[in-house]
Amino acid sequence: MYAIVTDGSISKYINHPKRLVLNDVQYSSKIFSLWSTAELEAKGIYEVVFDNTNLKDEQWYINTNQSFAFASGTVTASYGSATAKAHADANATDADGADLDPVVVVEGLKTTLIRTVKAQAAGILANTDWYITRNAEKSTAIPSAITTHRDLVRSRQATMETQITNASDTPALETLYTYTTDSDGVTSRTLAELPTLEI
Repeated sequence: MYAIVTDGSISKYINHPKRLVLNDVQYSSKIFSLWSTAELEAKGIYEVVFDNTNLKDEQWYINTNQSFAFASGTVTASYGSATAKAHADANATDADGADLDPVVVVEGLKTTLIRTVKAQAAGILANTDWYITRNAEKSTAIPSAITTHRDLVRSRQATMETQITNASDTPALETLYTYTTDSDGVTSRTLAELPTLEI
């Protein structure tokens, strides 16, 4: 991405190389690949430098729009401070801050994350539901490995939901889901994992 700087201010943005007219002179799109940085800047064309210092994971934060600035011969695109998404449910409010009537609940991250855990656990359990159906219809014994697996899925689900519920804020939720690798090369996260069936 490039910006055209006129009289010390950004006057136009160029998302991809294209023909352009500067001071009544038409230039081919090839100048972007053939000209040096100095040659482009002599015509007021600056490649944009992206500063993602404040850019945060959009699963957990609301980022600002990028702002562009020209200073010391550089055009920079940067983000403002990100805002953490609400971690807990809250009542929607009107412009004066009063709860809407009837009350409208805006779901926080905890609610949506717990819903996802429940859905994932239900999906895993569905893979072995046929053992339960067969037992009910034909009195065929359910293998102990299946029973153990299903119990473990429910136990882990409960643990995960408790961990999410007990998270104090959005950064704490993010930490639960962040994978790290230890000195032995083992990758894991703080949040429990739902088990896979191994028979």
